[in-house]
Amino acid sequence: MNRHVAVLMGGLSAEREVSLVSGENCAAALEEQGYRVTRVDVGRDLPAVLAKLKPDVAFNALHGRIGEDGRVQGVLDLMGIPYTHSGVLASALAMDKPMAMRLFRSAGLVCPEGFEIEFEDLQDGPPPMEPPFVVKPAAEGSSVDVVIAMKGDIADLVGREDIAPDTRFLVERYVPGHELTCAVLGEEALTVTEIRPKKKGSFYDYRAKYTEGVAEHIVPAPLPRPVIDKVCDWALRAHWVLGCRGISRADFRYDPSKGMDGLVLLEVNTQPGMTPMSLVPEQAKHRGISFGELVVRLIERARCDR
Repeated sequence: MNRHVAVLMGGLSAEREVSLVSGENCAAALEEQGYRVTRVDVGRDLPAVLAKLKPDVAFNALHGRIGEDGRVQGVLDLMGIPYTHSGVLASALAMDKPMAMRLFRSAGLVCPEGFEIEFEDLQDGPPPMEPPFVVKPAAEGSSVDVVIAMKGDIADLVGREDIAPDTRFLVERYVPGHELTCAVLGEEALTVTEIRPKKKGSFYDYRAKYTEGVAEHIVPAPLPRPVIDKVCDWALRAHWVLGCRGISRADFRYDPSKGMDGLVLLEVNTQPGMTPMSLVPEQAKHRGISFGELVVRLIERARCDR
């Protein structure tokens, strides 16, 4: 319990503020469990900072680019510092949504119909498919810059001047129904949560994820047992096909009008949120795992890629 843990938080992505909250939660919990903790607000000087700190292990509480896409994991591998969550390859694959979907489909998992497109082509051409459809960055998290075009209108997105022309986006067929998520801890699916935004017609966007009272989390999801079992099975299979470790969270849509064929896998998050409003701690609590026990389990599974 005297191990020195560097909690990596903040970072350079669009999810910096969420990561700071996740990191502080995890750091405080690890201190309560008896670990010596240093909070590290990650910048481009990370190798120098870690070389000076010489931690025994790194708890990766970063979200989004650099911290979640394999780059920080590569730094930690080179420095020989064991770290929590997935390694380089799994992190990079999961962050690149089009590539992850190719792998999911190869494993027999059903994903929404869709294709990749560059931002300049999205700007210059007609609507990319018949509505309703979803447009999302190919490599971002927390629903950053996601647009649900129920009638085909994406003017708010294509009018943006802060997005580089060659930025890749994923266009997907919109799937109606229930918003579901399932965390995998180690080799076990925890449970299934249904997410219901409280405002009619809204979706589980960045604001809904991190603003109290905007969305309701129902744990476990009030769905038939066969559907719950299928979600858990697919979450495990997605975790395995990417090569994840530690913890991951798979997101789904389920259209009950299609029965058991109504389930589709949207994506896998290898660095799920650890804020007071986050889904994974809620699922762990439902299974009798306290937040302190959860972060300790992740520390115990920390390692470098071999």
